[in-house]
Amino acid sequence: MTTKIRVLIADDHQIVRDGLRSLLENEPDLEIIATVGDGRATVKLVEELQPDVVIMDISMPGLNGIEATRKITRDFPNIKIIALSMHDDGRFVINMLKAGASGYLLKDCAFKELAKAIQVVVRAGKSYLSPDITDVVVASYVTGQSGPEPLIYTILTPREREVLQLVVEGKTSSQIAEILYISAKTVETHRTQLMHKLKISNIADLTKYAIKEGITSA
Repeated sequence: MTTKIRVLIADDHQIVRDGLRSLLENEPDLEIIATVGDGRATVKLVEELQPDVVIMDISMPGLNGIEATRKITRDFPNIKIIALSMHDDGRFVINMLKAGASGYLLKDCAFKELAKAIQVVVRAGKSYLSPDITDVVVASYVTGQSGPEPLIYTILTPREREVLQLVVEGKTSSQIAEILYISAKTVETHRTQLMHKLKISNIADLTKYAIKEGITSA
């Protein structure tokens, strides 16, 4: 008897999580072990539950799906990530794939395509891109967008990107310190450094930049 594929669903919208759970539970060889609404909790649950595959949204509070994918694929390389997002912009697709995702589908895809993607990445050990996304990836390579990583991924450290997201989502230094298990003084240092590196001096412009680069949807 074939072992069931253990699936974790990560999306910040309850209705999406419930809908995906309801649909995927009808697949005889899939087992939904958990659903979760933010990236940081996703990383924690992956460590605790060790799923076979994570269905990952990109725009999530606290820690976006790209950064969550980087952490998971670094620490648990055998766990597969399939991005399920509304973003069809080449930057999001390429950054998610560079972070280690094995698949990328758009949220308007047919359910059967998602079920197929899970089988392909877990059972066959291959990558899966929906047809529309394949075109985006090819176009990105042709135009050179897939070359050097965006500035935000080259000049900011992973910790600075985490602080950036939390800052633009309205968290105070003390709240960020508690979330990241660091001191408020260290948070202020990271905040000063990232603003200096990005040459941005106010929160409004920092927020616009973070949204443009897909760090947050705040």
